[in-house]
Amino acid sequence: MAAGNHSTVTEFIFAGLTDKPELQLPLFLFFLGTYMFTVVGNLVMITLIGLSSHLHTPMYYFLSSLSFIDLCYSTVITPKMLVSFVTEKNIISYPECMTQLYFFLFFIISECHMLAVMAYDRYVAICKPLLYNITMSYQVCSWLIVEVYMMGLIGATVHTGCMLRVVFCKDKIINHYFCDLLPLLELSCSSTYISELVLLCLSAVNIVAPTLAILGSYASIIASILQIRSTEGRSKAFSTCSSHILAVTIFYGSLTFMYLQPSNVSSMDQGNVSSVFYTIIVPMLNPLIYSLRNKDAKVALKKIIEKRLFCISKDL
Repeated sequence: MAAGNHSTVTEFIFAGLTDKPELQLPLFLFFLGTYMFTVVGNLVMITLIGLSSHLHTPMYYFLSSLSFIDLCYSTVITPKMLVSFVTEKNIISYPECMTQLYFFLFFIISECHMLAVMAYDRYVAICKPLLYNITMSYQVCSWLIVEVYMMGLIGATVHTGCMLRVVFCKDKIINHYFCDLLPLLELSCSSTYISELVLLCLSAVNIVAPTLAILGSYASIIASILQIRSTEGRSKAFSTCSSHILAVTIFYGSLTFMYLQPSNVSSMDQGNVSSVFYTIIVPMLNPLIYSLRNKDAKVALKKIIEKRLFCISKDL
């Protein structure tokens, strides 16, 4: 029989980000606005890429998938988090908690590998432009997307399976704003050695390996950029790289701070702050960093708006 069947806890209570009453309303309004911007921004990018035929390229194909992932894992977390700001106790049942954990892990791990795939796409485009259409064919892009989601599926299944075997006894207050691995392991009254070992190993696979792939890709990209004689060409290429590197640094930096360190009570409060970046801030910033700042995306958006306005004026 699985050890998790002996758990006496049927529900958990989120401690949330703060217990100060004067901060509840400002934080609620801030995160509500952030979530609305995240939803609108990512939906606009998915729709824009789908409707604009000249954006049907590998780069935008990956951007569309990234927007979908950002939209999904932000939706898994933020609405429930907002409840903690307007209720005295933000309660979640044990099955709901495990479900939230599973989908959060699925999408967050998928994002880790999606960012690595996007870096590889830019590497091929800049370093091997003549082979780009062959290397990044529709079939190859489709398989890369499938592999990204498979890594998310495997990681989420393994982590959640281990968590289901953890015994929770009396303490049911989660020192966090959603069901995450380390805060849940803090509540365990059984051995968490296996779960922590799995966490460390899979974190290395899902954080360190994609990070090394990104660093390798951008090292080659920078080397190629330095060979460009045109100052304007260099400036444009470096601008693109700096935007991507900024988002990757925030995302992987906060993930590393949260997961690649020993789990102890003193680090959890700092972990709450770092997790805000990769669960809430990054999904909001990605449409700006990767897409809405892009000239092609702006042109496509302008054309669609003009077309809609023309149709409305014609009907009138």
